[in-house]
Amino acid sequence: MITRILKIVLGLLLAVVLAGAVWLGTAGRPLLRIATGSVSRGLCVAAFVSHVDPGRVFREQHAPQMRSIAWAVRWRVDKARQEASASVLGAFEARAVFRPGLGCLLLHGDGPVPEAAGFAPAPIASPFPDRVVASDDPAIRAALGRAFAEPDPAHPRNTKAVVVLHDGRLIAERYAPGYGPDTPIWAHSVTKSLINALVGILVREGRLRLDQPAPIAAWQSPDDPHRAVTIDQLLRMDSGLPFDETDGVPNPMTRMIFLQRDMAGYAARMPLAHAPGTAWAYGNLDYMLLGRIVADAAGGSAVAAERFARRELFAPLGMAHTLIQADATGTLNGAGGSYGTARDFARFGQLYLDDGVVDGQRILPAGWVAYSHSQTLDTGYGAGFWLNIKDDTRVPVWNAPWGMPQLPKDMYYARGAFGQYVVIVPSEKLVVVRMGISLDYGDHTGDLVAAIIRALHARPAP
Repeated sequence: MITRILKIVLGLLLAVVLAGAVWLGTAGRPLLRIATGSVSRGLCVAAFVSHVDPGRVFREQHAPQMRSIAWAVRWRVDKARQEASASVLGAFEARAVFRPGLGCLLLHGDGPVPEAAGFAPAPIASPFPDRVVASDDPAIRAALGRAFAEPDPAHPRNTKAVVVLHDGRLIAERYAPGYGPDTPIWAHSVTKSLINALVGILVREGRLRLDQPAPIAAWQSPDDPHRAVTIDQLLRMDSGLPFDETDGVPNPMTRMIFLQRDMAGYAARMPLAHAPGTAWAYGNLDYMLLGRIVADAAGGSAVAAERFARRELFAPLGMAHTLIQADATGTLNGAGGSYGTARDFARFGQLYLDDGVVDGQRILPAGWVAYSHSQTLDTGYGAGFWLNIKDDTRVPVWNAPWGMPQLPKDMYYARGAFGQYVVIVPSEKLVVVRMGISLDYGDHTGDLVAAIIRALHARPAP
């Protein structure tokens, strides 16, 4: 009897081992490589770009997403070599290296680091005061206090920064411990709105046209259906490329970001799911290709692309701490690779509130702002910005609301994963930036902005 039980137990253990081996050889391998790639790059940025505690970032951002395997993840930050690495039980190791002026590059293999020296960017003067600006309005202070409150410890908001501009003036801001006005924070898909601006600048300069076929080298064959895709369609996400950010972790977005050396090359190989211009689908692929188009126009290298962004956009606005990371081929990670301070992104929002003009200088072409928040097909999306006009349907696949129903209909906004928002309300002359690590999207940004608007309306007339 004991022998029989032992045989059954050993048989079950063997089956588990074999199943695990099969899983690691198929679905498990890319999943674990994505996990270690995400951790190594995220902690490299925490240590060398944001200058915040990498351990805290791992606990707040990475561990909750990995749940069942977080215990097995080992990570290390090497300050002398300016790099971070991560592995799962000593295997599937990934390494990210800091490049001055360029952020962190996730490496694929042991080859040389492209543009390893990076560059030393010239300082950009900030238009804001050195001190933190606290509101003199108790209602606004209370609204910011609620944004930083943690009513449900099981679902933390992890708000890191809130900045409020009204009529172009900084009227309130608040930061979490360890964060401040000079702390760059991962903006995720707010990057797409930065790419919108860089494309707009190239249109203003006459180097791109919205109606032209996208200048992607791999799409130039006469019989390639991708050849019909225009720059406008990439910006609007109705290019025909598939919805690439689904619930499964190994999806086209994560494979592109964490497994590919040439991200735009991967995006260019993706088959069309629809005829161009006929269907909307959330597209990191689209914006990675736009990152390649911008980089090519700027000179092709990561350094050239970053210099272009700083010279044409960040410096005129006083975005003193913003960068867009690039891959090993020099493609700007237009899907979600930017870091900047909440103040920087407030200035960016103000640029759109002021119709693309800053200090009398036109940055974006006339009509570009209106174009950017004009509706795409029957959606709540424009061209790099989300709109607040759709109450009757929800975002496909995600089943999430398009906008924020408690806010004015003319509001539009840049949005990034984990609660990054640049909310622009023209009718209120208001820009509100909220940044954090809200894995459950429990950031209540719409409520925050609504409370600020109520407080502004309650002020006595001058």
